[in-house]
Amino acid sequence: MLIALPLLLIPVVLYNIIILTGVLGGGGQVVPDEVLREALFSIPMASGARWNVGVGDLILFLSLILLFFELLKSTSSQKVAIVNHALSMILFVVCLVEFLLIRGFATSTFFLIVVMVMLDVLAGFIVTIISARKDLDFGSTV
Repeated sequence: MLIALPLLLIPVVLYNIIILTGVLGGGGQVVPDEVLREALFSIPMASGARWNVGVGDLILFLSLILLFFELLKSTSSQKVAIVNHALSMILFVVCLVEFLLIRGFATSTFFLIVVMVMLDVLAGFIVTIISARKDLDFGSTV
């Protein structure tokens, strides 16, 4: 039944851990934008510039990869897909409430995560509706 859990739950939980516990914020007051943009490492580019990669960038990268796999999962017509759609909708509502009401979640990084969760919800429902319509069409022609 673990397959029914939305994969985008992983970056949401990571973001919650980082912001709510202040894991990367040191000992003082946690400022979400500073924590997310603080460079973990930098990569030298061919142009001579340095590309600084922060925690927020890595969370977004992970979210994009997991969104891809969620979109692949949404094409499944198994019964567990309906549970996945429902859990994705609950995750979207939780993310939206966090974004609107909790101070550390009003960042561009979390907004993009919320948008990815919303796209997962929309894609799941749209794919399910289209596949159901095709099944109905095939059933009526036979």
